[in-house]
Amino acid sequence: MKIAKKGLPAHVAVIMDGNGRWARQRGLPRTVGHRQGMKRVKELVEAAAQAGIKVLTLFAFSTENWSRPKREISMLMNSLGAYLDRNLGELKKNDIRFRVIGRLEQLPGFLREKIENAQEKTKSNAGMVLVLAFNYGARQEITDAARDCARLVQTGSLSPEDIDEKKFRTHLYAADLPDVDLLIRTSGELRISNFLLWQLSYAELYFPKKYWPDFGSRDLSLALKEFQRRKRRFGGIDVDEKSD
Repeated sequence: MKIAKKGLPAHVAVIMDGNGRWARQRGLPRTVGHRQGMKRVKELVEAAAQAGIKVLTLFAFSTENWSRPKREISMLMNSLGAYLDRNLGELKKNDIRFRVIGRLEQLPGFLREKIENAQEKTKSNAGMVLVLAFNYGARQEITDAARDCARLVQTGSLSPEDIDEKKFRTHLYAADLPDVDLLIRTSGELRISNFLLWQLSYAELYFPKKYWPDFGSRDLSLALKEFQRRKRRFGGIDVDEKSD
């Protein structure tokens, strides 16, 4: 499906939801759903890069996900490591820069090493930025940013009067990236689940009913076309309305 380049979102964020339910409908273990979901990651990364998306952020593991069964958590950690092992060459070949946001210090040592290696090996790439939100929570991100500002105030490096939105933003996990233009959450759930609360302020929301393992490149194209049809006002009004 061809997509016009004009009016594309610069930053697309995806909550990859529904792996467990996809597996349960088929009488399979939840882990099978997650493995199938990882296959979709590869497909969607390639499709987004080909479409001309500048930043793609995928919500892979939240700070709340630690409450899941240990076997499932272990599988998710190993799956990310395996994804990086298999696809680092492709990321470099396709000029994609890989980044991870979240509280990485809480991840297993082997996974932190793989993440750091992938970030280092792709840091000079100038194409699409692939951001993985892993052990991530938006409230935690904002709390960490507030804590950083407080430390600077405490040391006298920052005046409270100088803290505005622009200054505060510099303390977010990926402050250099643009705000999200389009949020996609698969599975039909209508919530954002503690994901990029600051960056989603003016994002367009798109909630397809398909579970993530069934969400393919054609579905991404449909989401992008829907975005191109929408009018974004950012608190203002349409040009047509000004004449009323």
